[in-house]
Amino acid sequence: MSTKNQRGLALSGARVLITGAGSGIGRLIALGAARRGAGEVILWDLSAERAGAVKAEVEAAGATASVGIVDVADRTAVADAAKEAGPVDVLINNAGIVTGADLLDTTDEAIVRTFDVNTLALYWTTRAFLPAMRERDRGVIVTVSSAAGIAGVAKQTDYSASKFAAFGFTESLRNELRARGSAVSTVLVAPYYINTGMFDGVTTKFPRLLPILDEDDVARRILDAIESGTQQLILPRLSRFMPAARVLPVRAFDRVMDFFGINRTMDHFTGRPTSTSGTGPR
Repeated sequence: MSTKNQRGLALSGARVLITGAGSGIGRLIALGAARRGAGEVILWDLSAERAGAVKAEVEAAGATASVGIVDVADRTAVADAAKEAGPVDVLINNAGIVTGADLLDTTDEAIVRTFDVNTLALYWTTRAFLPAMRERDRGVIVTVSSAAGIAGVAKQTDYSASKFAAFGFTESLRNELRARGSAVSTVLVAPYYINTGMFDGVTTKFPRLLPILDEDDVARRILDAIESGTQQLILPRLSRFMPAARVLPVRAFDRVMDFFGINRTMDHFTGRPTSTSGTGPR
């Protein structure tokens, strides 16, 4: 699904900040922004080694790059790093983690950390960079949610809930900015599983209808959305119909999800349960 607001922002010359930029989709978005002429790409990640490697790649692609070693769940660290970074034209909230376990097998600490990184961090980063965007009346805030933020998935009670919250956060922010007549725009990205490694082991019953998405293609489409003014990007095509399926009674909705094998996708999950450089499903 792609909804346009006619307020696209050209990446050429733009300052772009990406959280979870050290690997996966974050790394590919950084490289893609550099190839599209971004003025500076700011890479936030927990790993200095990973972020440094991406910095070298971005610079080889012709853009200026800088690194921030930032735990996005730490609001003080985010505020301090944002002051150091200065105003940005594009904020891409990409950092995310997944536990991938049944509710009773998930630790308290893992649940809290999932919400800290996947949900609360959106508030700290956006509150840090939005004031300068509003002052200039220019900017884009991208939030990578998930198809699991549209329909709850077994073995993702914490992850799905955190991504539902990310969906609601972006929708509310979009309407808040519209109500105030601001030209600052938002992009909500809700992909199915992506082949970044974060969700290694997941399976899909109908690969033609619900394919495991290619990371290069998803990164490209996110950058396209920023430049075209697309407000919502739901991938793949079949996922667009999930909200409409909610008109069905609960049991019928569950049968539809079961038919497509959604609640068995995590049965063989191995993944990277502590990853903060990608987000999922995807």
